[in-house]
Amino acid sequence: MTATAVDPFRVVFVCTGNICRSPMAEVVFRSFADTAGLGSRVVSTSAGTGDWHVGEQADRRTLDALARRGYDGARHRARQFTLTDFATNDLVVALDRSHERILRGWARDEADADRIALLMPFDTNAGAVDVPDPYYAGAGMFDEVLAMIESASRALFRQLEPAIRPVA
Repeated sequence: MTATAVDPFRVVFVCTGNICRSPMAEVVFRSFADTAGLGSRVVSTSAGTGDWHVGEQADRRTLDALARRGYDGARHRARQFTLTDFATNDLVVALDRSHERILRGWARDEADADRIALLMPFDTNAGAVDVPDPYYAGAGMFDEVLAMIESASRALFRQLEPAIRPVA
């Protein structure tokens, strides 16, 4: 699926349970699109590889970390990634290599596999390939993870923006 003049660019961020990292990335990426005046040209969603938290809000520590940085994650409800997500999204962004491996295993063909990317390599200054899972850590780790996601998502958005921006 590719974006056209009327179709928005669709990106889905994927982590384990869809309550910590991927909701952060979804909200942050959407914020960058809105700030650039491209909110109507981008659909940012998220999903988990597992189904443990389907229907739940993001982890309270995720919501608190987002709020401290001026983001609102209250509308988020966890869901599991499905094969349909390959067809309905232009880009499938894994938050760590374990998610990437799972997604590649689920890819039905080369077109599905070509949609998959890791988030952190978009940030050329990042010292890590994976966004660490803050679930079993303290609240401070959620702030650290959010900062990593912001930096990498900003780099991803800057790379995609010329293709998303309508031709004048």
